[in-house]
Amino acid sequence: MIAPSILSADFANLAAETRAVAGADWLHVDVMDAHFVPNLTLGLPIVQSLLKATDIPLDCHLMIEDPGRWAPPYAEAGAHNVTFHAEATDDPVAVARDIRAAGAKAGLSVKPGTPIEPYLEILRDFDTLLVMSVEPGFGGQSFIPEVLAKAKAVRRLVDSGELRLLVEIDGGINADTIEAAAAAGVDCFVAGSAVYGTADPAATVAALRARAAAAAAATAR
Repeated sequence: MIAPSILSADFANLAAETRAVAGADWLHVDVMDAHFVPNLTLGLPIVQSLLKATDIPLDCHLMIEDPGRWAPPYAEAGAHNVTFHAEATDDPVAVARDIRAAGAKAGLSVKPGTPIEPYLEILRDFDTLLVMSVEPGFGGQSFIPEVLAKAKAVRRLVDSGELRLLVEIDGGINADTIEAAAAAGVDCFVAGSAVYGTADPAATVAALRARAAAAAAATAR
């Protein structure tokens, strides 16, 4: 699955930018509050407008404080998947349950330096694990390969039947890094500038998907 990130899109033409990635599996929306991360991007009103402009399921990544308060409204608005950060709450399971009750899939994200082991027991309460392969808050950063160990650990649990979970990765994903991520067991790849920085974003989405699928198939052999 490929989820283009509109953080790298033209914010003055977001409706057109959603059409430019026709064929994408999800549309990744980075919500930043200038508190949990230093940057400020967009919020619920823009998400509500995007939902009217595209049929691509919205994958909302909330890089915000107090997700227990702010996450459920994104689900209520119609987002397909709502992800928040493990580091932003003391009760991630409660937040996940509220997101699910509001009608969306619930995702948990961890920063590059956050170990996954303390969260393995609660992942059964989530639909998605978003592994950050850059520090959250800014686009255009370089991929941190060491985080792939987290994806591998969770993939083993999924393959053994202990978890039912989609493994997603975000940060520095492009034609040079997507194969390693796919080989590590990632299911969904967030790509920003690697998609929107090209002349034909839709074709780039298809090409990235093909590279990931080939790498995953080669690993399975």
